[in-house]
Amino acid sequence: MPLLAITVLGHDRPGIIAETTGVLAAVGLNIEDSTMTLLRGHFAMMLITDGDADAATVEEALGGLTADGSLSASVRVVPAEQVVSRGSAYLLSVHGGDRPGIVSAVVAEVAKVGGNITDLTTRLAGDLYVLIAEVDLPASADPATLQTALGAAAATVGVDVTLRVLESDDL
Repeated sequence: MPLLAITVLGHDRPGIIAETTGVLAAVGLNIEDSTMTLLRGHFAMMLITDGDADAATVEEALGGLTADGSLSASVRVVPAEQVVSRGSAYLLSVHGGDRPGIVSAVVAEVAKVGGNITDLTTRLAGDLYVLIAEVDLPASADPATLQTALGAAAATVGVDVTLRVLESDDL
């Protein structure tokens, strides 16, 4: 069976994760990969699951969660792909005053060297904007050169940036 990608979005309340994962277990799905977070009081969850249930069965099973309209859920088939690290893992952190363009300015530099962002989180705490990203850099990328380019990009949007090797202990 192909993998299923499931997203659940809506107003946060206690129990969403327990209820959703309970439904998935009841239809025989195993959660292989997931991310869950709160975005300004809104719950967002994405899961990759494996099992014998098809997309229509899972959507129907999730119907109880979405019946009152406070949550939406979608299910789609995705191909199984081999997850392969392309190089070395780094932690990118950005902080400074909030303004438009911070994310695009910084991540564009990562993309220019063929880096892949494998996880990214941003938060606004008052006027302080914080971005934390895990970055997979290819062997051909020079981290020192990237750090210089990131610094220049960060200066254009008035933030500070650091790039450091992500040790396995950090994970």
